[in-house]
Amino acid sequence: MTPSPYVGLRAFGTDENALFFGREREARELAIIWQATGLTILYGASGSGKTSLLQAGVLPRIEPGRADLLPVARVRPETAGHGNPYVRGLLSALAPDRPVEALAGMTVSRFFGDRPELRDRYGDPMPVLVAVDQAEELFDVPAQREDERDAFLAQLAEAVAEHDGLHLLLVLREEHLAGVLPHERLLGRGSRARFPLQPLARTAALDAVVRPLGVTDRVFAPGAAELLVDSLRTVTYARDDGRVSQIEGKTVEPVQLQVVCSALWESLEPDISVITVEHVRLRADVDRFLVGFCRRALERVAAEHGRTPGELQHWLRTSFVTDHGTRNTVYEGLHETAGMPNEIAAALEDRHILRGEHRLGIRWYELQHDRLISAVRTAAPPRNYLDDARLALGRGEFETARRLTDEAVRASSFDDVHVEGEAQLILGEVAAASGDVEGAKDHFEKAAGISASLQQYDAVAEALTADGRLWLAQGDYPQAIDRLKAVLSWVPNHSGAQLALGQALWHSGQPQAALPLLNGAVELARSPSGEALALRGQILADLNRSADALRDLDRVRDHQQPDILAARALALAATGRLDAAEQEILDALAAGPPTGPVLLRAARVYALLGRPESAVEFSARALDAASPALPPYLRAIALKLRAAA
Repeated sequence: MTPSPYVGLRAFGTDENALFFGREREARELAIIWQATGLTILYGASGSGKTSLLQAGVLPRIEPGRADLLPVARVRPETAGHGNPYVRGLLSALAPDRPVEALAGMTVSRFFGDRPELRDRYGDPMPVLVAVDQAEELFDVPAQREDERDAFLAQLAEAVAEHDGLHLLLVLREEHLAGVLPHERLLGRGSRARFPLQPLARTAALDAVVRPLGVTDRVFAPGAAELLVDSLRTVTYARDDGRVSQIEGKTVEPVQLQVVCSALWESLEPDISVITVEHVRLRADVDRFLVGFCRRALERVAAEHGRTPGELQHWLRTSFVTDHGTRNTVYEGLHETAGMPNEIAAALEDRHILRGEHRLGIRWYELQHDRLISAVRTAAPPRNYLDDARLALGRGEFETARRLTDEAVRASSFDDVHVEGEAQLILGEVAAASGDVEGAKDHFEKAAGISASLQQYDAVAEALTADGRLWLAQGDYPQAIDRLKAVLSWVPNHSGAQLALGQALWHSGQPQAALPLLNGAVELARSPSGEALALRGQILADLNRSADALRDLDRVRDHQQPDILAARALALAATGRLDAAEQEILDALAAGPPTGPVLLRAARVYALLGRPESAVEFSARALDAASPALPPYLRAIALKLRAAA
């Protein structure tokens, strides 16, 4: 298959001039201005193609015999070495083949002074052309680096003043243009120009679509490229009230054009040589491609920042799109932008989803283009939102889980009871975590009813188990036992229900009845170091089955909860390992607020250590404990221990 002539999201390289079309006028004019002007500023919005214009449009037009062209620089502070880190960053970019040591301590002016002066065929000195790409990085630096940056700019201005042939080209996002204005006069020695880069007009966009095919075996049929470009220019606005309108703009964003053309090319079978109107109509679904582009960007940013794509999409839809279906502008706060960390907004700007600009000293963000409104508002599959809600629930971000669950319901069809059932279960978990017990019970009951109507017995078991845990947390053990027994009548091997029922039976004073359930939960558990194993070990220790208890508790030694440590201490003491037991019980008492079972195990350990006063003290405290209180059979042991002393 012939390689794609479209570059997609990345910038064009210096060797891709044969594929770069639609910017011939801009490339020609910018090349002339740069060679004739002390300082030229190329600026435009994110995704407008500034880097591509420089690399594939301007640089190939610089004749080697008429200008001394240095490598394109991107000035980042070079921390290794002595002297100004920005100076080192620039010089190492302009002279990539020179060893770092040779540039150490060198000023910008000396660097240019040491270079041999090149002359053209007429004997005149050639202009020295220096381009700094993404120069906004120089004007948006942390406060602790401002002095170093200012010193670097002073050195650059000194070099311009001392070397008449030095011509600078700064390439930056338009929102940072104001940052460079105070330095224009010094950096340009009075000779300066600004070059704004606008989106592609229709004719230029057609060139960018059609002419790259000149290096391939494919062509566009009449009308096909026009349909593609006009689709890119057409924006659909969907209001919350359901009304839809379409507006045909005059321009096309280069980054969107490349994304869509790349996707169209990849969708065609290898033997297709003519791209027809039908191909464009059926395969160049501009909105679908942009949805894919948007989702891929959200997935990457979400992965980089520990979020979920659904969470980011919900934030974009609710913050950056108005009720009328138009772009909304949001300002950047000290740490957050509309409730999301500023780092995420910046990352989405880098991915061409958002664009930012400075106005009146404040940074504002909006969607990069109206065409992205539809992509942001296009709902992901409800399953995606539900999965993201589960992840948020696991992180303890309950409000996020609720919002994503609501989004899943909104994205589903009106009668999608499968989504509704799982949504009710998640909302129940959120309500339970928030202390809304009655609301949680209502959600769990609805989830169980919906799942039962669909004969989804595993889902019924999940809802009833969650409800049983709610009663367990409230200390109503009979109700918890009834509900959890009902779960096992639906799904006998439900490990979560077995564990919860074992916990309820233990709390109600039935340890022997709890053990078979915990045995089943241990066998079914995916991990050998789960809750069931830890609880079984504690019960065995309390029942004086010390060797069996240690086999379980040794498998959960990484779990440093006080109850596990105290159970190990009791089992160790009962097997005669008194020194280890004493240290373990001290660790247990120091690990957190001691519960009734922990205090009783401490009392029993001290009794085995021959310290009856401590045994009495801790047994009394165990009897008074309330969170949780001692189960009945352990309470009886505590009473005997206190009375025996």
